[in-house]
Amino acid sequence: MLEAFKSAGLADIHEKVLAGTRLGIEDGERLFASRNLPLIGYLANIVRERINGNDAFYIYNQHINYSNVCINLCKFCAFGKEKGHEKAYEMGIDEIVQKIRERADEPIREVHIVGGLHPDLPYSYYLDMLRAVKAARPEIHIQAFTCVEIKHLADLAGKTVEETLGDLVQAGLGSIPGGGAEVFSPRIREMLCPRKLPGNKWIEVAKTAHRMGIRSNATLLYGHIETVRERLEHLAALREAQDETKGFLCFIPLAFHPKNTGLEALSPTGGVDDLKMIAVSRLMLDNIPHIKAYWIMLGQKVAQIALAFGADDLDGTVLEEKITHMAGGETSGAMTRAEIERLIRAAGREPVERDTLYQRV
Repeated sequence: MLEAFKSAGLADIHEKVLAGTRLGIEDGERLFASRNLPLIGYLANIVRERINGNDAFYIYNQHINYSNVCINLCKFCAFGKEKGHEKAYEMGIDEIVQKIRERADEPIREVHIVGGLHPDLPYSYYLDMLRAVKAARPEIHIQAFTCVEIKHLADLAGKTVEETLGDLVQAGLGSIPGGGAEVFSPRIREMLCPRKLPGNKWIEVAKTAHRMGIRSNATLLYGHIETVRERLEHLAALREAQDETKGFLCFIPLAFHPKNTGLEALSPTGGVDDLKMIAVSRLMLDNIPHIKAYWIMLGQKVAQIALAFGADDLDGTVLEEKITHMAGGETSGAMTRAEIERLIRAAGREPVERDTLYQRV
């Protein structure tokens, strides 16, 4: 095996991984440049099994995308619509509660709630939404509102991010999803999402939440016009924040889907890039405990293989996800618990149902 790493020019990285030494951005660039995908997966699997053994986690969850009306209208997004657009929608609190009650007989442990930056919905709408969901299903964990949405809500209310988070937690918020991070690179944000919260401000919202004891996830949207270096600088920024706060639960690389976006001429990501992204993420993010292969974006087959390339989580049942499917995602809208467990076992891993905070169910 050592000879294989030597011939691939990765012997020093192999030594670092075995020793538990942190990799640098240049190491990451060499891994992305390497054509030896099995060796990269082998390295990532060392770290994956060191942290999580043979376990592969999933959650029984439900997604609610409360509105797609958005003032940002990022070029990579097929979900967001201008107010008044024929495909724009917003859900009333009663409608959201109805969606929760419709699945009252299912063992759902988490409801994942995100939406666009609506120009008109009042601050009270978001607090009332959380209270209503919690009243309808008190035992459920609410993971809601990206860092971008939280800053929008703070601006809406004329409050600090800390005050806003305090209000949201009091209303029922349990944790924060990782969306809205996209790519932190100012170049990318200027080109693709100039109105969106800057990357350094996204990090600040996340760290504020962590300091308040609110856990969160983190993401990277890859496979559009970003460079490998920009991907790695994004990972390094997350790693530095995690060193400081230890508040990130999971990192989710999100494969870009170009259909119905302003970047529709681009090709979707391929399986090799998807697996490299998962593997390099596991190797670079030595202080974030979980790496998720989000099957909704990757497809079930690539997500399954990713369990041997550093990933230890498949997300979950994901009922009613809209954001990826509006960008041409062709996966089914949900998987059953049995389907997820069968997928995991076929990959040689042990399925572990979890809650949002990765406690075993």
